Amino acid sequence: MSIFSKLRAFCFRSQPKSPADRVLSEIFERHTPRRIVELGVGSGQRALRMIELAKKASPGAEIAYIGMDLFEGRSEADGPGLSLKEAHQQFRGSGAKAQLVPGNPCDSLVRMANALGKVDLLIIPAELESPEHARAWFYVPRVLHERTVVLVEYLSEEGQPALRLKSQSEIAELARVATVRRAA
Repeated sequence: MSIFSKLRAFCFRSQPKSPADRVLSEIFERHTPRRIVELGVGSGQRALRMIELAKKASPGAEIAYIGMDLFEGRSEADGPGLSLKEAHQQFRGSGAKAQLVPGNPCDSLVRMANALGKVDLLIIPAELESPEHARAWFYVPRVLHERTVVLVEYLSEEGQPALRLKSQSEIAELARVATVRRAA
């Protein structure tokens, strides 16, 4: 482990943990995900933390990270984020096999669901729960296996980013509803 990786791991452990960091720490301790898909990379900091946690939970195992984001297509309303080039540079030294997919994350999931294969951890932005993205839920079960953990972002009462678990039964129902809407 490089000195930079050790320093980053130390900083992560010593910082006060946000609600999202606590959830991620618990997930990586219990489930040891090694194939991670994140819809919406943002600054890339959470992705780097997840990669570090995955490497710690599964020493020597190959860690795969797939990040779908607007990258250069971000508007001010989308918040800060990385360019595709910056993201590649950031993930190059992470120790994970990183694949970055430019475009609207929900549309990218729909487009790539069959090619992604099964994933261990799926991070979904809150906007996927809006009606205009309902059709994406039809494709989510294609990337899940029985132990896949699905986390949905939301803002806590304190205004901090947080993550909540989405059960397989909730996802199946959302996929079913999306199928009915598609057929109508």
